[in-house]
Amino acid sequence: MQQDAKIYVAGHRGMVGAALVRRLEGAGYRNLVVRTSQELDLRDQAAVAAFFAQERPEYVLLAAAKVGGIVANNTYRADFLYDNLLIQNNVIGQSHLYDVQKLLFLGSSCIYPKLAPQPIKEDYLLTGPLEATNEPYAIAKIAGLKLCEAYRAQYGRHYISAMPTNLYGPGDNYDLQNSHVLPALLRKFHEAREQGRPEVEIWGTGTPYREFLHVDDLADACLHLLLHYDGAAPVNIGTGEDLTIGALAELVRDITGYQGNIVFDTSKPDGTPRKLLDVRRLRDMGWQATIGLREGITAVYNEVFVVA
Repeated sequence: MQQDAKIYVAGHRGMVGAALVRRLEGAGYRNLVVRTSQELDLRDQAAVAAFFAQERPEYVLLAAAKVGGIVANNTYRADFLYDNLLIQNNVIGQSHLYDVQKLLFLGSSCIYPKLAPQPIKEDYLLTGPLEATNEPYAIAKIAGLKLCEAYRAQYGRHYISAMPTNLYGPGDNYDLQNSHVLPALLRKFHEAREQGRPEVEIWGTGTPYREFLHVDDLADACLHLLLHYDGAAPVNIGTGEDLTIGALAELVRDITGYQGNIVFDTSKPDGTPRKLLDVRRLRDMGWQATIGLREGITAVYNEVFVVA
């Protein structure tokens, strides 16, 4: 990938897309093409076709998606399925029509079966039922991955897919109704400390295990894949380590300096019991995460909540 290659980063205002832009610029790539959702609605096939006809990017990083936490996924099921199908179909389809040299499609670890053996290998895809609360989003992402596979098989396209674990970092969503677990915990504990609340309520039992990857590590892994990988099989991106939600809550409580108690609302759903990715395929390519969880969360907390 030449330094002057025209690279379209779809979803550059999102947490992942912004991290990709930072990483590419840091590596010396300056010919980046971006559009806000107001400038280009990726659900609009005609608009996406006009964009590709005008810009003709050589590389595409598809980080645009409708995303959210367990509440949003379970509440807006039709929107998550329909919008994500439109976005990825339009971008991948136009990439083919306008001869994009290489495309990276970003999926999610939620594509794997709810009760998949741990750690989750890429080969476990479609071997069992999905987690019900985010099934529409997962189905959309599986469809995108399979579409990339199909273009590779039928047309010889160099389209690759990466499946990140749970992400956090600059630009995350801290809305308690629509955010993922880590940013929600940061906000809950910060506000509880500021307001002197005696306890913080956490959804579920606290027993499910989750893996967390800093978004800057993800962006670095994506660039590594663009430069060094060209296969049909998806590639997991993660740290290879996980912890319980309860342990995560304790860690966030410590980082935020909150002194109160943690209470678990066991009437709320836990989601998937465990989602630890097997990252050996990526490690065998010479990449592994470098940002530790405490280090990463501390940096994000200090940046977002301006703690001295």
